[in-house]
Amino acid sequence: MDYEAVAAHTPTRVASAPRRAAVLAPIFERDGVAHVLFTRRADDLGEHPGQMSFPGGGAEPEDADLTATALREADEEIGLRPSEVTVVGELDGIETVSEYAVTPFVGRVPDREYVPDDREVAEVVPLAVPALCDRANYESERRDHPQYGSIRLHFFHVDGYTVWGATGRMLVQLLELGTDWRVPEAVDRVVDHDAEFPT
Repeated sequence: MDYEAVAAHTPTRVASAPRRAAVLAPIFERDGVAHVLFTRRADDLGEHPGQMSFPGGGAEPEDADLTATALREADEEIGLRPSEVTVVGELDGIETVSEYAVTPFVGRVPDREYVPDDREVAEVVPLAVPALCDRANYESERRDHPQYGSIRLHFFHVDGYTVWGATGRMLVQLLELGTDWRVPEAVDRVVDHDAEFPT
C-alpha cells in the first residue's frame, strides 16, 4: 500500500447532504501484506443491516472535527483506540442514499484482535489487499437510479464476503490511490434499477 500517494490526495467534500458522518478505513500489515479492516454490520440494524462497512457514523456535537468522529466511532464499534491510529489521508466525500455526507479517512493501525460492539457490529473482517485487487474477485454493474441517474456499482467478493455500496465506492478510490489496481473501463453488465444485487 502506497501511503504517500494516499496522503498526497486532495479530497473533495460533499456539502449538500443534511447530515454529516465520517468513517475510518483501517489498514494494517501482516507478514508484509497490507490488509483492510472492515466491519460486518449487525443484522438487526435499521440502516444497511448485514452489509460490509468501515467503522464510522454520524458526527456528534462533542466531536472536534470529522477526524474525531471517525476515530470515536472506530473506538466505539471495534475497540480501536484513537491513540493507535495514524491517520495518513482522506478520500473524497460521498453522499449516501440515506442522505449522509460521508468523509472517509485512511489510517494505519496495529495488527491485533479487535472486539466488535455487538449492538452495531456482527463481525470484524480483515481482507488482504492483493485479494481485493484480484480481478477475478471484482465485478461491476450499471443501473439507472431513480434519484441519482446512471450509477456504477462495484462488488468485491473475497473470502465469502462482498464489499459493495458506499463502502465499495470508497474502496475503489483507496485501491486506485494506494495500489496499481484500476477500475476496468467496461462494466460487467447493465441491469434494471430494481434488479437484485449480486451479494
